Amino acid sequence: MKKSAVLNTEISYVIADMGHFDTLMIGDAGMPVPDGTKKIDLAVTLGLPTFIDVLKNVLSELQVQKVYLAEEIKVENPKQLEAIKSLVDVPIEFMPHTEMKAHLTHDKAFIRTGESTPFSNIILESGVTF
Repeated sequence: MKKSAVLNTEISYVIADMGHFDTLMIGDAGMPVPDGTKKIDLAVTLGLPTFIDVLKNVLSELQVQKVYLAEEIKVENPKQLEAIKSLVDVPIEFMPHTEMKAHLTHDKAFIRTGESTPFSNIILESGVTF
């Protein structure tokens, strides 16, 4: 059995497959995922699992050099923004939510949580460990 924190087979595979500058998005239950984008659906019901719990889990294994958030989170969900800031120690870039949705066609995968608070979406840009 795998010993590290990420036990989900699909998430573990995507993390292992990430190269420098590749991106992975984690998001809320309402994010529309276009055909052709790998969707790892963890949502059980509204609120489970939470966005922050899944983010913590992924950050335990993925080397991240930068994150991207929706500009709208600053006003619409400042509590979630503070929670994210407490977990990441890399640069944060903000973009309109519409750009985040369009970016899904470039991400290695989208991890869908049960989160039901607005703009709880993040793009993680992979770094290197050397």
